[in-house]
Amino acid sequence: MAHRAIVNADVGRGIIDKNIYGQFAEHLGRCIYEGLWVGEDSEIPNTNGIRNDVLKALKDLNIPVLRWPGGCFADEYHWKDGVGPREERKRMVNTHWGGVVENNHFGTHEFMALCEMLGAEPYINGNVGSGTVQEMSEWVEYMTFDGESPMANWRKANGQDAAWRVKYFGVGNENWGCGGNMRPEFYADLYRQFQTYVRNYGENKIYKIAGGANVADFNWTEVLMREAAPYMDGLSFHYYVHPGGFWNKGDAVRFDEAEWDISMQKAYYIETLIDKHVTIMDKYDPDKRIAMIVDEWGAWYDVEPGTNPGFLYQQNTVRDALIAGISLNIFNNHNDRIKMANIAQMVNVIQSMVLTEGNQMLLTPTYHVFKMYSVHQDQQRVSLDVETTMLEADGVKYPQVNGSASKQSDGTVNITLTNASREAAANVDFHIRGLHVKEVSGEVITSTEMHHHNTFEQPDKVRPETFTDFTQSGDQLFVHLPPMSVVLITITPA
Repeated sequence: MAHRAIVNADVGRGIIDKNIYGQFAEHLGRCIYEGLWVGEDSEIPNTNGIRNDVLKALKDLNIPVLRWPGGCFADEYHWKDGVGPREERKRMVNTHWGGVVENNHFGTHEFMALCEMLGAEPYINGNVGSGTVQEMSEWVEYMTFDGESPMANWRKANGQDAAWRVKYFGVGNENWGCGGNMRPEFYADLYRQFQTYVRNYGENKIYKIAGGANVADFNWTEVLMREAAPYMDGLSFHYYVHPGGFWNKGDAVRFDEAEWDISMQKAYYIETLIDKHVTIMDKYDPDKRIAMIVDEWGAWYDVEPGTNPGFLYQQNTVRDALIAGISLNIFNNHNDRIKMANIAQMVNVIQSMVLTEGNQMLLTPTYHVFKMYSVHQDQQRVSLDVETTMLEADGVKYPQVNGSASKQSDGTVNITLTNASREAAANVDFHIRGLHVKEVSGEVITSTEMHHHNTFEQPDKVRPETFTDFTQSGDQLFVHLPPMSVVLITITPA
């Protein structure tokens, strides 16, 4: 079967929210400590304790929003332990992630400084599972109140005179699981109570995000929307690609062809889940006021052999580039409801942008996909219809090619495409409508072997290359997508 696509460059589908390209940093393994934070006294070059090489790499991604401190860690985090002089901060056990000591050297002030360096909006996740209404309320007051109060005065005494702007606040995390093993009815009532005291101070207006469903728990979405919709601005949703299932996730690098195929199928499955959850949301919120916030997603495999099993450190291959590309195209195409997504996680954990080892750092294939796709941030989505071959894994069919497209204010159209096949190229016949083509250029991320990944010895094994395997004639464009590829096509108007 031929692969065909129609781009209607003059048919707008709304703005692709830049926050779809958000990130997530949890106190888990070497994400915060060693990955982001080394402290001012470290021999690794740093700016106020944040390591410079990682900071530069992340700044180059134009990260719009950063979620912190968890994850499961959020519902055992007590923010007051992480402010004030570092040598006086309380040491605790990180019971969720490896049982290691958390010294709280990276707390609210350090996180807000990191967001400022990155130019990212902070997305704070509050503690419902083991915290109190008062604790959450006082955290918001500490961060955002600019007047005279015990919390504002304490913030000033700790070196931050002006209140911060905090737009996004999550009221609990995975409260169906690690956040308390709650029933949806119980959490819905707790959410209504806790969010009441997440107050707006001055001009700071908080966008409240309720803890949403895990994978296919549609009843959770039903109950939350029925009982708490008027009190939320967003509802979260979590989904991970586990090739072998949750308890036997498979290896990040040493996988076979069947595992590649099931990984692609499971990457596509998120769209089925989104459609079903959105149908429920539409029932209670037909005007789509409440956003779906996919604040944990990505590929989660077994940890790398020889590493702490509680640290969730894994490598990142060309397979992960495809999973990222497929997922981001799907999120872009659901821009009417999805307003934020936060891949898990930013550094050294699960599907990371960056891996570090001592003073070394490398960029992963997933990093390169995020940088390639950054052209879509806050741009007008345009109509893209793709007709493609269906592939199959475990009896479930999924598309070989997917894509999304957006138009910049100067008329430039960017199309991102993926070819999920391990073996077969895809010759895509594009018809470009609503645009006179002046010039076409491209970029590709691919490899000749599905296990290829970047190491500290070979940090550029998988990286973007100039893409020229296309021909253009008038409003027709013939694109040859190699197997296992993520491609950006940029069309400059005449």
